[in-house]
Amino acid sequence: MTPLHPMTWQSPVVTGPWYDVIEPATDAVLTRVRSAGPSDVTASVARAAAAQRSWAARPAADRAAVLRRAGDLLVAHGDELREWLVRESGSVPGKAHFELSVATQECYEAAALATRPTGQVLSSTAPRLAYTQRVPVGVVGVIAPFNAPLVLSLRSVAPALALGNAVVLKPDPRTAVSGGLALGALFHAAGLPTDLLHVLPGGPDPGRQLLVDPHVPVISFTGSTRTGRSVAETAGRHLKRTHLELGGNSALIVLDDADLEAALSAGAWGTFFHQGQICMTTGRHLVHASHYEEYVERLAAKADALIVGDPHRDKVHLGPLIDREQTRTVHDLVKASVAAGAVIRAGGTHDGPYYRPTVLTGVDDDTPAYAQEVFGPVAPVRPFTTLDEAAALAAAGPYGLSLGIITRDAARGRELAERIPTGIAHINDQTVGDEALAPFGGTGVSGTGTRFGGDANADAFTELRWITVDADVPAHPF
Repeated sequence: MTPLHPMTWQSPVVTGPWYDVIEPATDAVLTRVRSAGPSDVTASVARAAAAQRSWAARPAADRAAVLRRAGDLLVAHGDELREWLVRESGSVPGKAHFELSVATQECYEAAALATRPTGQVLSSTAPRLAYTQRVPVGVVGVIAPFNAPLVLSLRSVAPALALGNAVVLKPDPRTAVSGGLALGALFHAAGLPTDLLHVLPGGPDPGRQLLVDPHVPVISFTGSTRTGRSVAETAGRHLKRTHLELGGNSALIVLDDADLEAALSAGAWGTFFHQGQICMTTGRHLVHASHYEEYVERLAAKADALIVGDPHRDKVHLGPLIDREQTRTVHDLVKASVAAGAVIRAGGTHDGPYYRPTVLTGVDDDTPAYAQEVFGPVAPVRPFTTLDEAAALAAAGPYGLSLGIITRDAARGRELAERIPTGIAHINDQTVGDEALAPFGGTGVSGTGTRFGGDANADAFTELRWITVDADVPAHPF
């Protein structure tokens, strides 16, 4: 089988300087990538717009076939792509395997999306045929993050292509291969016609140019709430439709009737999986007072037992944080929390990019690591005594992405979930989960509502037209 060689594929118009892609576990240079500038965005968009018209005119079955082949290639080249995820993004192998599995399903679900009905017949006050028709928006701009680079790029790229659009993708520069160039190589091998997918690695400048280019009507952005606000402001001035998947500070509620062993496993996974660098990470553990002390003690023991290290060379539970800046941010939040009265029950230290799984108690609404998204392996634990208190604590704050509730009474869990505004809720599971066919999105500062998965993809990447057909031209007063 011929390797994909994703690090050697690049869009034809990229002309900027080369930069090093660094392995976060070792600071070693993995490869060199050419960066894009604003002029490269302009050229890529023009070529993509020209290619898109014939792509949209192709039979839907042709587009679906390309997406199915892309999914098959992800399976066939799984070992190669998993290694890139491990080395470039600091994923442990299990996380890389999970990400690849979801990415594969994104391709297959997008293939099915291509051949779904494109509209419906409407009633009309006049004797005519009236119907709706979904049409591609044209060129979709995708700005993707570092934490799950393959799937968080592909979940916009795949449905946008399947629905007849062209795509200009700007991956995070730290994961330019697994979040960008790998997709270019993948779709080239799958038979996607030239110029329908451009990959433009680089810093903020190419992203800003995507936001202002008049030939990019839709932007799909995944990243921090702070950056998302800036994206929305710029795109809004240019009247672009913008789909924002932003940060989270999701709560896991452990009720008084919970199976504590199961709750602890769920809680540890929800916070420490991929070093906490997931938007759905369990950022707040709300535990009934009857379980609180035991939960804290046992969660701290679990944290202390986890192995942190290089996921490419050693068998570990947690890998490195993505870079020194992220390590500094996480540690500053922990130190500020301790200064505000929090108590470290486990962790709170790091060796370079390797941050120990951390458990904090003595937290309240003003504790930085409790009130803010940490994006690191930090578990603040807080007790409650009544369902009303649990609902109020979980609903407090500006975020609204995911929610987990652990209880032996699933109906009680559902009733509680209905009182807490989030885009995602899991009864008897932790807060992290992703399936290609499920609607995904948050409320509040976690994003602008559901925009990925199933019908949401069609809403995100097409325009809905109203069309009428009369047998004859009707008479009008003038």
